[in-house]
Amino acid sequence: MSSRTSPSGRPVTIRRAVARDAKRLTRLVRGSGAYEGKYAAAVAGYRVGPDYIEAHRVFVAVGADERETRVLGFYSLVLVPPELDLLFVADEVQGRGIGRLLVAHMQSEARAAGLDRLKVVSHVPAADFYHRVGAVRTGTAFANPPAVPWDRPEFEFRIPSE
Repeated sequence: MSSRTSPSGRPVTIRRAVARDAKRLTRLVRGSGAYEGKYAAAVAGYRVGPDYIEAHRVFVAVGADERETRVLGFYSLVLVPPELDLLFVADEVQGRGIGRLLVAHMQSEARAAGLDRLKVVSHVPAADFYHRVGAVRTGTAFANPPAVPWDRPEFEFRIPSE
């Protein structure tokens, strides 16, 4: 578990996800404003289940406010083949540095796992974010109807050794 401060000055803890996080992570995916309108079908039945959390390196960013600890975002790192499979930040905290904290944590985890690069197939509206946090555009993942009826940008994070 690592504790950091977001650019807004609030403490954020990034910890390994556990099975009891599954429902909250699923709600975060399905409720994402980035998947409204024509993109809604892509996450309508999506589920981040306990089995997924157990099979992959899933990490959760949590913040404590005066009422409770809440999930601010999460990511999933798949080691074989190396890929950032999921990265979501709650709509109400976007723009506060949570995504950057998650990416920095993911890069550290990837480095510790011996990876020197990993792929990201980006959601179209997230492409600018990945570019801003250092991912390099490498191509296009073509539409795969009916699940994903649109092309998506492909990126790569290069993980320098320390």
